[in-house]
Amino acid sequence: MAALIVLAVVALFILVTLAKTIRVIPQARAGVVERLGRYARTLTPGLAIVIPFIDRVRPLLDLREQVISFDPQPVITEDNLVVNIDTVLYFQITDPRSATYEIANPVDAIDMLSITTLRNLIGGMTLEQALTSRDQINDQLRGILDDATGKWGIRVHRVELKAVDPPPSIKDTMEKQMRADREKRAAILQAEGIKQAQILTAEGEKQAAILKAEGQKQAAILSAQGESEAIATVFQAIHSGDPDPKLLAYQYLQMLPQIAQGEANKMWIIPSELTQALGRFGNALPPKEGGTT
Repeated sequence: MAALIVLAVVALFILVTLAKTIRVIPQARAGVVERLGRYARTLTPGLAIVIPFIDRVRPLLDLREQVISFDPQPVITEDNLVVNIDTVLYFQITDPRSATYEIANPVDAIDMLSITTLRNLIGGMTLEQALTSRDQINDQLRGILDDATGKWGIRVHRVELKAVDPPPSIKDTMEKQMRADREKRAAILQAEGIKQAQILTAEGEKQAAILKAEGQKQAAILSAQGESEAIATVFQAIHSGDPDPKLLAYQYLQMLPQIAQGEANKMWIIPSELTQALGRFGNALPPKEGGTT
């Protein structure tokens, strides 16, 4: 019976020894090994053998990029306004040994360092600069934190300001100012639209007037040309036909009834040439029987 107990104890001891000897490190993890209380080596992902009861493996460290969201912190600007700044920080452990022995609590240390740095940066800016210079603040804050955390075996990849909240009274003033600016821009755009519409309307009327005048001009020119050509044709026909005074007198006599139709025609002026032509026309008529011409 005693032999069985001893055998069971020995088997248990062997199992415990094997468990302490063989360690499996997962991917993206690292383990710091201390031998008799002093740093010995860093275990990388995979199978590792340690000396039981002599080597001690500290809790594994996560080597992936980690995100920390800090609580909003009140910061005073250069123009003595208190703003609440909400910060997000992305960091990664690059040296497990330094992260284990150089800093006791890296997250708290980064939190306090970021608050101090933010107060220094925002304290030299006005509220307007703090609201419009987020990228500049992010770059400066990341550079300062990265330099300070480098000796801790930690690399700060990014720092983002999630929100910069001014006091409520300043918010109301800013909203009123933005509303006034929007109304001003809307009024300017509306005035510009009306101006452009009036300009386009005036241009259209101008072009229409020009085209109308050009049309009237062309019509007058064509009408004058037509009358000129008609007169020239009639004149040419008259000269080609060589009419005698008798024919002209006869044509005048035919036009007399039309001339007399007007109510305002009280007096006629007969040219002397026409009188002579009428005399010749009368002489050319045959004499009546039993009388003279």
